[in-house]
Amino acid sequence: MYAGPRRILASLLHEANPLENVLNIFITGANGFIGGSIAVGLVRAGHRVTGLVRKPEQAAELQRLGIATVVGTLDDRALLIEQAQAADAVINAASSDHRGAVEALIEGVAGSGKPFLHTSGSSIVGDASGGEAGANGAAPVYREDALPEPTADKAARVAIDRLVLDAAKRGVRSAVLCNTLIYGHGAVPGSASVQLPRLISQAQKSGVVRHVGSGGNVWSNVHIDDVVDVYRLALEKTPAGTFYFIESSEASFRDMTTAIADVLGLGKPQDWPLEEAQKEWGYEMASYGLGSNSRVRGERARTLLGWQPKHTSVLDWIRHDMVRKA
Repeated sequence: MYAGPRRILASLLHEANPLENVLNIFITGANGFIGGSIAVGLVRAGHRVTGLVRKPEQAAELQRLGIATVVGTLDDRALLIEQAQAADAVINAASSDHRGAVEALIEGVAGSGKPFLHTSGSSIVGDASGGEAGANGAAPVYREDALPEPTADKAARVAIDRLVLDAAKRGVRSAVLCNTLIYGHGAVPGSASVQLPRLISQAQKSGVVRHVGSGGNVWSNVHIDDVVDVYRLALEKTPAGTFYFIESSEASFRDMTTAIADVLGLGKPQDWPLEEAQKEWGYEMASYGLGSNSRVRGERARTLLGWQPKHTSVLDWIRHDMVRKA
């Protein structure tokens, strides 16, 4: 009987990457930058992955990459529960802020002992400093066991993170992976990360590289390939109810925009008042994603999972790999 190209691809991948425990994994956000990269990485590792997509036309590219698809949205509660129940493991990589979807996925895995990995972001410790370095010239560094109370803007996201961690009490091997600024090229064509592409797009449009305020604000960061690795390890090893910061280095936005300007052949980057930046990028992105400090240190991925990031300089990536060679 003809198995079809997807099954043949999955079989070949499994033979090339044999696993003792092949998982059927359901992942939301599978056509996005984070979710798509994770999904492709897990397929390459030999797992079977089903991804949620919003539109049928998004399915073809994922299927070409060996990812099965189901069409739906984060508002389709019954579908999310059904897919979570059918899977061996669940990853939410579509939205850090959609509480209804998280509740449905937890409902689907409750009492099963299955891993449920939820994607958060380190803007939860952002200070909305307007692009400045923070009090006394340096923003505080936060650790996994000593998180600050969130700002009013981030309280709802933190409440979702806590909901996921509390799912451990319901028989779920739940974990929150709180990513920092992610750089690198995504595995799904057309996908892009959140922060650096916005700086680059604005520069290409205006001919001037800009950062919020003086650009002295600092973000911890991590390469997308290392993000994929830590999700794979967390599926296998995470204890229930664990919060992780995912980071491998940090850099100021002034240093990042200077590197971008050099690569693009533009002049010295310019300071941009927060109010002007908000007109370009919106309140959330300008105030938090590009205009805050988010300095964290993540020890648990290294100690509990054995994660060893391979990339430790976003500035080197900008200078040498940001612009793909033809």
